[in-house]
Amino acid sequence: MVDESRRKVLAQVDQQEAVELASALVRIPSFSPQETPVADFLAGYFRQRGYDVELQEVEPGRSQIVARLRGKGGGESLMLLGHMDINALARNWKRDPWKPQVEGGRLYGAGALNMKGGVAAIISAAEAIRRSGVRLNGDLVVACVAGETQGGEGTVHLLRRGVRADMAVVAEPFGTDNLTTVHAGIVHLAIHTYGVTGHISTLEGTVNAVVKMTKVIGALQQVRFTCQPYKALPALPRLQVGSVIGGRGESYRLVEPPYVPDLCTIIVDVHFVPGQTVESIVEDLKRALEPLKASDPELRYEIELPPPPFFKGARRLVMTPLDVPVTEHVVQAVARSFQQVTGRPPRNIGVTLPMSYSGNDTCHLWNAGIPCLLFGPAGGRDESGVPDEYVSIGEMVLCAKVLALTALDVCDLR
Repeated sequence: MVDESRRKVLAQVDQQEAVELASALVRIPSFSPQETPVADFLAGYFRQRGYDVELQEVEPGRSQIVARLRGKGGGESLMLLGHMDINALARNWKRDPWKPQVEGGRLYGAGALNMKGGVAAIISAAEAIRRSGVRLNGDLVVACVAGETQGGEGTVHLLRRGVRADMAVVAEPFGTDNLTTVHAGIVHLAIHTYGVTGHISTLEGTVNAVVKMTKVIGALQQVRFTCQPYKALPALPRLQVGSVIGGRGESYRLVEPPYVPDLCTIIVDVHFVPGQTVESIVEDLKRALEPLKASDPELRYEIELPPPPFFKGARRLVMTPLDVPVTEHVVQAVARSFQQVTGRPPRNIGVTLPMSYSGNDTCHLWNAGIPCLLFGPAGGRDESGVPDEYVSIGEMVLCAKVLALTALDVCDLR
């Protein structure tokens, strides 16, 4: 009976439907915090197919979607989670990023890789269960969340609303040969420098905040973090100055270059390891910056965490480092399901470099007591310097098949 259920479910994973769904998602721009059109689209999709649907308002006017296939009762529940928000688009796309294109087994388009291909895969897995007629004992929950690029706004909201499962899989695009259980922590913060404005005709007494910021940026390149090395993440901790803006006044007015800028701000990203805390990171930054003040009395700086709300879509939450034991049932269930589909074990279980150098929503699930891992379809970009991103169609289908069998495994546990 178990083998028959597997055959029924696997037969319902439809490649064309997965591609069409991912393509429909690509066509809808969904930069953080503008995910609501995707949530509305998916709400209609799930309702048409008989799921229990909850459209959650993360904040006024901003929605995410939770869909549930109810089980018979008595089994464990499984959450399949993906985020709807996508990264900002780099310059020089060759293709129209909002017109999905299938080429050579790849689906190209904005957010196809991170992670609309993964969202389509988890939905395809749920659809395979539903269409097969196999009734699980436990619930299968599909969560399509907002604000992962802000540190997991949607997942944190989901958990605060009481949505839970016994286990979870997050479909980040690390490749189906990788069952990833380790990732870094991430914290974003703003650093401001303050100046004294004046006109170029009378520079005496002025202080240029942008010039002062160059000293801050230089010092940040020399930061030495006080922490113990973490064997699984040998390149961390790591700091990146990701953006800079300077101008006149609180709105950073940029069109008055004859006037000395009196405010400059950088957004700093720190990827960190277990044992580090936000407090220790801030202290390490201050240790690098305080000598600047001693050598330059005109330099004034401030560290602000999280970055101010003026920067729409900025990362407001901290993602903590994650290291889930590979012995957790959900990890082993995905490994078994992978072997059942492919006839071989996965290539890697645990840390996946360089992808594990970043963070994601699994940390919030784990901190809420939900065993979890990362398993999603791979993709990439055509070549170095060309930003056109794609997801592998074969990987989407394989991911859907493995997660459908994982649902059979997990949701029939008693």
